Amino acid sequence: MRRMFGTAAVLLSAALALAGCGGGGDNPLQSTAATPTGSASGGGTVVIGSFDFDESVLLASIYAQALEAKGVQVEEKPRIGSREVVYDQVKGGGLTIVPEYNGNLLAYVDKENTAATAEEINAALKEKLPPELEVLDSSPAEDKDTLSVTKETAQKTATMDDLAKVSKDMVVGGPPEFKDRWEQRFKDVYGIEFKEWKPTGPTTADAIKDGSIQVGNVFSTDPKMTINELAPLEDTKNIFPAQNVTPLVHKATVDDTVRTTLNGVSAKLTTDSLLDMMQKISVNKDEPATVAGEWLTSNGLG
Repeated sequence: MRRMFGTAAVLLSAALALAGCGGGGDNPLQSTAATPTGSASGGGTVVIGSFDFDESVLLASIYAQALEAKGVQVEEKPRIGSREVVYDQVKGGGLTIVPEYNGNLLAYVDKENTAATAEEINAALKEKLPPELEVLDSSPAEDKDTLSVTKETAQKTATMDDLAKVSKDMVVGGPPEFKDRWEQRFKDVYGIEFKEWKPTGPTTADAIKDGSIQVGNVFSTDPKMTINELAPLEDTKNIFPAQNVTPLVHKATVDDTVRTTLNGVSAKLTTDSLLDMMQKISVNKDEPATVAGEWLTSNGLG
């Protein structure tokens, strides 16, 4: 899954952090030491971090602007790095909030857990997270793995159960590791076996569109889902765990204003709206903060 960050990312993030510690530079972790920032009600600054990709920066900006509209003092620390770095910063109180994905967060804190639905995942998180941490309400918005096809194909093959009946005549594409991670699972859960697996990487959506593959692993908020008129197959057996956008917070440094505000954001954030915003950022090259502000205003949250 895209939001799982490996050892290389950890080493890179650590190197960047060390490089910034020689002086008063812009190292995003420099001021996030062991001392918590204080709560909004106590006059402290709420520090919102994000992972090093555009969607996370967008979500952090949505959180920040929503809180600022409620009079909360906010500091943003964008593009900090991997989950391994960001998680520890929230746990230590250097970061107050980070936009997370509940399925990958659970996989990080409990690698053996098999929870699949949002409800199961969030219940498991409440048990597995350390006492310093808390997840607030999950949004309906997800950025998750899909098996996607053209809309024309989807008229006859709408679910992964349908795919199992025709998959032996199809070529599937995805990231280089996609076959190793999913081939046996697809076979065991759905009886899906493909004619051929192609490592199409970031060109997967385009490869579906041009017909060089018939089905591919495309993420649900990839703007090319819309541009190329693709349709995700319904995952009736939840083989892909839920990946709902969910605020992860340092429990001691958030108050009811923060909780209520972020829960209000989650209530209105949908996959379609996230997809629309990411298209503005990726295709139109709009700034994440601008897109965030427009979405908040249109939903009465700005």
